[in-house]
Amino acid sequence: MGSVRAGVDWMEKHQVALYLLALAVGAVLGLGIPAVAHPAELAINPVLGVLLYATFLGVPFAKIGQAIRDVRFLATVLVLNFVVVPVVVWLLSRTVAHEHALLIGVLFVLLTPCVDYVIVFTGLAGGAKDRLLAAAPLLMLAQMLLLPGYLWLFVGAEFVDSVDLAPFVEAFVLLIVLPLLAAALTQFAARTRVGARVQDAVLGAMVPLMMLTLTVVVASQISGVAGELPSLALVIPVYVLFAAVMVPLGAAAGRVGRIDVPGRRAIVFSGATRNSLVVLPLVLALPAAFDLAPLVVVTQTLVELVAMVVFVRLVPRVVRSSARG
Repeated sequence: MGSVRAGVDWMEKHQVALYLLALAVGAVLGLGIPAVAHPAELAINPVLGVLLYATFLGVPFAKIGQAIRDVRFLATVLVLNFVVVPVVVWLLSRTVAHEHALLIGVLFVLLTPCVDYVIVFTGLAGGAKDRLLAAAPLLMLAQMLLLPGYLWLFVGAEFVDSVDLAPFVEAFVLLIVLPLLAAALTQFAARTRVGARVQDAVLGAMVPLMMLTLTVVVASQISGVAGELPSLALVIPVYVLFAAVMVPLGAAAGRVGRIDVPGRRAIVFSGATRNSLVVLPLVLALPAAFDLAPLVVVTQTLVELVAMVVFVRLVPRVVRSSARG
């Protein structure tokens, strides 16, 4: 048991380097063996579901109940994601407004806040992952209701009629409801010796699970992105700027809302991280004229994963210095 604990501690200490390694392995696999892309894509949701199960398992459900009553935090997250972010997205998207498929992909992915692996990265940065977990169902519901309105405002009613929102519901059940229920049952079973061992084993596997998720996502999409890189080059600066801008905006929103340091870190991650894996099925279901849009969404995933690995170290320093200031 001592050697296992030492191994878990070592992985947690070196997790950022391990995540970068996982990104590199995924890129090598995806580019070196293009045939791996399809099975890797099929594995994304199952792997992500297991990762979220482990994430939810690490948050005591009593804390989730307390977080739901934190109205100030929830209000700040909602205002940041559905008032501030749309303004930022509209301004940044003007650089690709002349290319309809690029614009549609950018709007889909940047207008939808992340509800899955953002919780993992928030916890790694010392943020309030319990409060962000409590906000996840509300964020998911809000984006399902508001996305058609934003698309109507930015693109037009004719396009909105072609969008099928059913994949949103499926993702909500598979990536939020089922992992959450499984985590609740595991916490209940942890009162027994066997249940406690299962819980400890799953929690100890957090770093390998995150590495697996990063590898699978990159391996599944890197080949397609590389093949269309000249066309996709325009959206990469948009995604980089979005991530960079949302750090100070998220920190400022946390200060205005008078949120504590862990809460501010969670708010920064919520504002900067997008729902790319969930909106991808929606974009894949669009008419053939938007065939490039799924790769636009995937490009955001690749940019964001690199940014999140950096933010795990950056955000605690930014928010800590802001609190002292």
